Amino acid sequence: MTSRRITLVAILLVTVAVGAMREFVFINLNYCIDHLANHRQVNYAHSLFRKAVEGLTLNSLVVLKWSFTIAFIGVMLGASVFTARLLFGDHRYARPIMWGFVVIAALALALHLAAQHVPALALASIKLIHLLQYPVLLFFLWAAALLRERTA
Repeated sequence: MTSRRITLVAILLVTVAVGAMREFVFINLNYCIDHLANHRQVNYAHSLFRKAVEGLTLNSLVVLKWSFTIAFIGVMLGASVFTARLLFGDHRYARPIMWGFVVIAALALALHLAAQHVPALALASIKLIHLLQYPVLLFFLWAAALLRERTA
């Protein structure tokens, strides 16, 4: 196995681990937000997570959630650009990948805003923003590279 393939597998494994960490953080963050926003008696977040965010206000938790959202998108954007570089040999796809992330994020925001009038759009907005935070797009890049190899 070449060092390029080992690096690609390592990127995939690391991004899957980051996705799992993201899932843990957001599930527990949402529990904490729900606890404060709805004045629930019980906070179902993991005890270690509750301890880490103890004393934060509802507003602080929401800001933390959006900060994590941006950070995870940044990690996946970086991984996508680096993966494209390894798969295609240069940075020619860096700009289109970045623009793709921007377009998907803008669409998610537009759907979120439109959900005030059409509530069903909220779920589509959430799915799009999740798409940017998980290694889903890496699989599309790998598929594109495999298609390129077969047609060459």
